[in-house]
Amino acid sequence: MEIYSTEEQQVDAIKQFWKDNGTAIIVGAVVGLGGLYGWNTYSDMKLSAAESASEQFQAITAKSTQPQAVIDSVEKFGKNHSEAGYQSLLDMMLAKSAVDVGDYTKAEQAFKKIIASKPGAGLESIATIRLARVQAEQGNVGVALSTLDQITDEAFIAQRDELKGDFLVRQGNIDKARLAYQSAVDHGGVSVSPALTIKLDNLNKA
Repeated sequence: MEIYSTEEQQVDAIKQFWKDNGTAIIVGAVVGLGGLYGWNTYSDMKLSAAESASEQFQAITAKSTQPQAVIDSVEKFGKNHSEAGYQSLLDMMLAKSAVDVGDYTKAEQAFKKIIASKPGAGLESIATIRLARVQAEQGNVGVALSTLDQITDEAFIAQRDELKGDFLVRQGNIDKARLAYQSAVDHGGVSVSPALTIKLDNLNKA
């Protein structure tokens, strides 16, 4: 899978991967367990469930411009299916839709659910970054900074530290903000966020 320059591109790439391969991955896992189970009936059942989950996943992603419809559909999906790969991506969509309709509590719950499930593929770090943004949007900047401290994946250090700088500026902590921006630059953040240089230059002139 390519390296993508923004969170949204990363999420979209993972969604597309699951659209294309989700059913095959689940069925492959079932076949791999065939030696442990009397799996004819079991595999047929799982195949049917995987195909149903795939169809519903694609139907929900097609509603991405309808926030409330996404929220309702994702919550229904969670009651009917247990496919973790789909669920984390749909929870990401639910969180974004919740933000769009101003339901920050629901968005926080969705992001925390993704983080707790440890889905991999960068989703945990993306969810943590977005959770911090939601917390800061509600005025909980100190909590948001603590949330960002949970990110240790090197691929997300630049994004983490740029966002830390933004939050620290809000708090009026210019010296720490300058250090955070510099760390983001040192970790290659300018290639993703050209505005990072401007932010750092403005603080250096302050």
